[in-house]
Amino acid sequence: MTSTVLVAGATGDLGHRIARELLHHDVRLRVLTRPGGTATGALDGDPRVEVVTAAYSDHAALTAAASGADVVVSAVSGTRPVVVDAQRALLAAAVAAGVGRFVPSDYSADYRRTAPGTNRNFELRREFAAALDAAPLRATSVLNGMFTELLTGQAPMVLFGRRRVLFWSSADQVLDFTTKDDVARVTARVALDPAAPRVVEVAGDRVTARDVARTLTELTGTPFRLQWAGTAGTLSLAGRVGRLLAKDREETFPAWQGMQYFADMFSGRAQLHHVDGDRYGPHRWTSVRDVLAQHLGRGGA
Repeated sequence: MTSTVLVAGATGDLGHRIARELLHHDVRLRVLTRPGGTATGALDGDPRVEVVTAAYSDHAALTAAASGADVVVSAVSGTRPVVVDAQRALLAAAVAAGVGRFVPSDYSADYRRTAPGTNRNFELRREFAAALDAAPLRATSVLNGMFTELLTGQAPMVLFGRRRVLFWSSADQVLDFTTKDDVARVTARVALDPAAPRVVEVAGDRVTARDVARTLTELTGTPFRLQWAGTAGTLSLAGRVGRLLAKDREETFPAWQGMQYFADMFSGRAQLHHVDGDRYGPHRWTSVRDVLAQHLGRGGA
């Protein structure tokens, strides 16, 4: 039976990938955009895609956008006004429209086991999760660790120019990584799975800092050395101080947020413990080695 899926945030990077994955299935795809929002790119002109416009402050318009949908998939990104406020408005509209299922914009490491007040990214997800769990519909969160692509840019772990791989506390702490395309693939299948549990955990690869250094050494033929950068506790403290001193507390991707994220990963608090990579059948997951090789122009493994 054809499902109708409403995707919020489809004009963003991950949201667009999710929408593209959904179109590989028998769906009627409805894309939510804000008034005056950007175009939907490659989705434009596809007869299976309906673009609906509504402000998150307009409950009636949001409810109309969600009306008839079987599931709402959120891929919005930002700080409190988006992750909490906009998603609450979207959730209220989904409930009012009688939508049966909701996939929130989590796509992260396991925020449920981290200490409140230590990670803004996780705090916002935990706050919205409380509202979602109280709503009269089924919900499924996708947890995937960190996006693998961040290792080649924003994540403060690999220093390519200095041939160093940073670690905190232990170079043997297991870290969960999943590429955006793999997350999008799983999210599309979750959206079409009425039996999906409250949380689906996936990890395209599970590696340590030692593994990353070894892989880079093999790919480049030049030694990449491990460099201890302190403990996870000191990194967490640095993130907390950075947040207090920040001039713009609402910046979406500040350096201190990255510190908080890695502190929870290297402490083991945010590690995934119920990974189910085969839930939706066999799949060739993109590995950390694949991503690093592509970044270095070496080709995949």
